Amino acid sequence: MMVRERLYIYDTTLRDGQQTQGVQFSKQDKLSIMSALDKLGVDYIEGGWPGANPTDDDFFSVVNELKFSRLSAFGMTKRTGFSVENDDVLSAVVNAGTSTVCLVGKSNDFHVRNALNVSLEENLNNISASIQYLIGLGREAIFDAEHFFDGYKSNPEYALKTLEAAYSSGARWIVLCDTNGGTLPDEIFEIISAVIGKGIPRLKLGIHAHNDTGNAVANSLAALKAGVRHLQGTLNGLGERCGNADLVSLIPTLLLKEPFSKTLELSISKNELSLITHTSRLLDDLLNRIPSRGAPYVGASAFAHKGGLHASAVLKDPNTYEHIDPSLVGNKRVIPMSNQAGRSNLLSRLGDAGIKVQKNNPKLDEILKEIKSQEDKGFSFDLAQASFELLAHRILGSLPNYFEVKRYRVLMERRKNKYNEVVTLSEAMVALKINNKKVLSVSESLDAEGSDRGPVNALARAISKDIGPYQPYIDDIKLVDFKVRITSGGVGAVTRVLIDSEDSDGNRWSTVGVSANIIDASFQALLDALNWKLLKSNVEPI
Repeated sequence: MMVRERLYIYDTTLRDGQQTQGVQFSKQDKLSIMSALDKLGVDYIEGGWPGANPTDDDFFSVVNELKFSRLSAFGMTKRTGFSVENDDVLSAVVNAGTSTVCLVGKSNDFHVRNALNVSLEENLNNISASIQYLIGLGREAIFDAEHFFDGYKSNPEYALKTLEAAYSSGARWIVLCDTNGGTLPDEIFEIISAVIGKGIPRLKLGIHAHNDTGNAVANSLAALKAGVRHLQGTLNGLGERCGNADLVSLIPTLLLKEPFSKTLELSISKNELSLITHTSRLLDDLLNRIPSRGAPYVGASAFAHKGGLHASAVLKDPNTYEHIDPSLVGNKRVIPMSNQAGRSNLLSRLGDAGIKVQKNNPKLDEILKEIKSQEDKGFSFDLAQASFELLAHRILGSLPNYFEVKRYRVLMERRKNKYNEVVTLSEAMVALKINNKKVLSVSESLDAEGSDRGPVNALARAISKDIGPYQPYIDDIKLVDFKVRITSGGVGAVTRVLIDSEDSDGNRWSTVGVSANIIDASFQALLDALNWKLLKSNVEPI
């Protein structure tokens, strides 16, 4: 029986991920991400660089005990001209009090001479002294060999000396960094094999890959095949420039794909793997980003089967077009509706929506015909599942009539105030008929700071302000994404609006509207969003 070797997962989302352009975590953001990573079960969580910024300092001062993971502080080896005890930069890292400390040091002679402006020997002494200092304090020491692969290609002898300095000083892990992300998988494998051949134990080696050629995941897998047993990366591939190796893609691959699933043992179990989709989307939510639909394993389209041939085969046997069961990663199969759909897609999607229809029901052909007709006008039901369900209910005669829109009006004013500043103000009015009773709602579109959020926002507020007895069912709806596309050019241009909505239970649904008028297209999508929520809440019409 093959004995599986332990692989240690080191997450650097809170440090390297924060170096992503446009990303700035708050203290609470970092605590939320740390908690999710701990629940997932990664071995190490790199919390940040103490002393580098106030947020990281605050984070390390309040961080709670972790259940499964080890918290690591990040910093750099001591500076030339300072002792380890008197280097205030190193002291800030040590004083964070973490049991694990990761220090980055140069392994490329070009960077030593030109970036640090010190001698090659001084750099080696700085590495040794820093690692020895950590060991003397009873800390687990990790050495990140920055620019290692580029350094090895230009001066392999010196690059190896930096690793040897860390190893001989007692470093638990020596992490080989493809800092510029320009190394390819075959090179990764060959260089790591050479490093192991020179006497650095592979069970002390790790990999830190960047994605500048799109190969960070492939490079990480190549490193594991070469023998390293420490893997660094980030959630959703966040990181400087093009990002780091994506742990959200790597972890399922390591647990579910051979040879890794048979040769490696992770702290993360297959039960915990089902949290990976939630963890990925949690990060996007904190960053106010739209999750990538095409993300491996966790994307909303990762297990979407649009073509009729695909859908038909998947319904017979999922293995025909799915490499894993989506539930293993906390995701789900989607059979979208579109003008490419056949009866297999339709029946499957209706079944998923809880709509029971006999296979020989003539209404099925009517639904398919209507879908194709509407998509010819610009609608997109593969991206708007909720609107599809409403369409199907309407044709089948099972769509409740909750309310009727009698009219609406949207006003927008653009003017200069007394300070000669350009300001805008949007206002919307919606008139509804609910159980033969007229309801009129008016709303402006101002945020907490008094800034105008636009006419669509005003319209959404107005229609959600008062829908009589149905109000409690829609109060928790929030708009999480709004996409606009012009589907045809010229004077007859048509606008398609896609809206993603979410409620307090975490349910998310998409609706679509199409019109030559962007406000009217938006209004259609908003109406569908409300009607779908009422329908799914099993609300009886008044």
